[in-house]
Amino acid sequence: MAQLKQERAEQTRRALLHAAAEVFDEYGYAGASITRILKRAGVTAGALYFHFGSKEDLAKAVMNSQPQTLVPLLAAGGLQRLIDLTLVWSWQLQRDPLLRAGVRLTNEQTSAGAPPNADPYERFRAIMTGCLRDAQNDGELQPGVDPAVVAEFVVAACTGMQMYSNVVSGRKDLPERTQQMWNLLLPGIAVPSVITRAEATPARGAAMMP
Repeated sequence: MAQLKQERAEQTRRALLHAAAEVFDEYGYAGASITRILKRAGVTAGALYFHFGSKEDLAKAVMNSQPQTLVPLLAAGGLQRLIDLTLVWSWQLQRDPLLRAGVRLTNEQTSAGAPPNADPYERFRAIMTGCLRDAQNDGELQPGVDPAVVAEFVVAACTGMQMYSNVVSGRKDLPERTQQMWNLLLPGIAVPSVITRAEATPARGAAMMP
C-alpha cells in the first residue's frame, strides 16, 4: 500500500511538472498562473503545494529538469557523447515542452524579479566537463585543452545559438547551426583522428530521438 501511494505521488508530481512546463512554455513565468497549471494537470491545489511550495519552486524544478530530457538518450562516450548531447538538444528543443520551458524560464528569470539562478547552466557545464575529461583521458583532445573552459564555452555558445535560431527560424535550423558550431570548434580542441570519425550531423541527432 505504501509503495502504491508513493507511485501515485510520483505520477502526480510528474503530471504537475509537465503541465507547468507546457504553461510556462506558452505564457512565460509572468503569464503562467497557478490556476492554469492546475487545470492543465487536472489536480487540486493541495496536490500542487504538497510537491511544490510555490510557483517559483515549480519553475525551478522545470529549469533543473532540462538534462533529464537529454542524457537518457545518449549512448556514446567521450567527445562524441558531448556532440550527441548538443545534437539531441537541438532536436528536443523543437518538440519537448519540458526542455523548451526550462530554457525559456532560464532566459527570463531576471525579468521575473527573482534572484538569478545559474543552476541550469552549471548542471550542463558539469555534464559537459565530464564528457570532455573522459575524452581527455582517452587521448581525444589536443594538449593543453582545458575541459572546464571548453564546457563553459559550449554552454554559452548553445545558449546564444538557440536564442538566435528561435528568432530567425523558430529553432527549425538549430540542428544545422549545431553542426556548424562543431565544424568550427573541433579543429581547435580535438586530435585529427577524432575529427575524422566524429559525427555532428543533424541526421545523427534525429536518429536518437525517441
